[in-house]
Amino acid sequence: MEELLRAGEVTAVTGASSKALRGYEALELVVPTRAANGYRMYDRHQVQVVAQIHRLNALGIPLAEMAPFVDCLNAGGPHADACPASLSGYRRAIERLDQAIGHLDRQRAALVANLAEASTRMADEWASVDAHNPDLAPLPADLTAPRDDGATDHLPGMAMPITRLPSTDGNLVDLATVGTGRVLVYVFPMTGAPGQDMPDGWDAIPGARGCSPHNCDMRDHYAELVQVGIDAVFGLSSQPVEYQTQLAQALRLPYPLLTDTQLILHAAIGLPTFGTEDLTVYRRLALVITGGIIEHVFYPVFPPDRHAHTVLEWLGDHPLPMTSTPRRTPTSVSSDKR
Repeated sequence: MEELLRAGEVTAVTGASSKALRGYEALELVVPTRAANGYRMYDRHQVQVVAQIHRLNALGIPLAEMAPFVDCLNAGGPHADACPASLSGYRRAIERLDQAIGHLDRQRAALVANLAEASTRMADEWASVDAHNPDLAPLPADLTAPRDDGATDHLPGMAMPITRLPSTDGNLVDLATVGTGRVLVYVFPMTGAPGQDMPDGWDAIPGARGCSPHNCDMRDHYAELVQVGIDAVFGLSSQPVEYQTQLAQALRLPYPLLTDTQLILHAAIGLPTFGTEDLTVYRRLALVITGGIIEHVFYPVFPPDRHAHTVLEWLGDHPLPMTSTPRRTPTSVSSDKR
């Protein structure tokens, strides 16, 4: 005699929830038998039907359009999509997805255009406020430029490790799974705090000075970075998240800063650091991460208050391959007014 399974056993085998299973039965896609004790019982074929419905529903086939797939199985087909009517079901589902993607694409383009317009309007306000911030004074022309010592040569092509870095927006961010598109992470050593001196000899360290101007430069060109295909921007340093939060608010950053106080990325992938007195901080650099893989590294970064231009030029020379639903981006707008 063929073994029959109870509803709970079917959900365990197929992954379909009890609620979903009742929904299938309400639509008569699956019709179990009843045991003498009233339990619903399912034979091997019905379990196969439940598994296929669950899989196809997860792919976007609505239950209301599931009948052709179930009929194909009930007619003896080896698979739910072994019949012409099933292929039509796939086609309709794909058409719905294309329409939804087109709508989201247009919605994103409108939001990017609004972001660019708003950033341009705010540029004069930012410039006025920044003019009174001594930390944002023009950098000295005689700053020593850092040299490329090869400390990041191993990074391109490397997968980002799984991380949970505190963010100034209150979240924990994993740079390995933050998105499938391009993500820009610019890394800076540390910024000064009111009433707190920087370490002795800080300005003499090549590439150390200029963290606040670096942040503001990225802020001023944030809309342009989004327009040319950056899905997310993060600043990162080893300073505590509480301080980073104050910094993001003081500089009016439209994106979050991340904190790596334990230098997790140094240990995991060899992100370069330097030390002064009893302090170890990250060297200034930037990563373009695409689908969790480091696509490009900007290192060394100099001057820091012009780094956004370097990133934008690289992005312009290295566009992502076009997809079937290309993003529409408005004309680039510069907000280089500080």
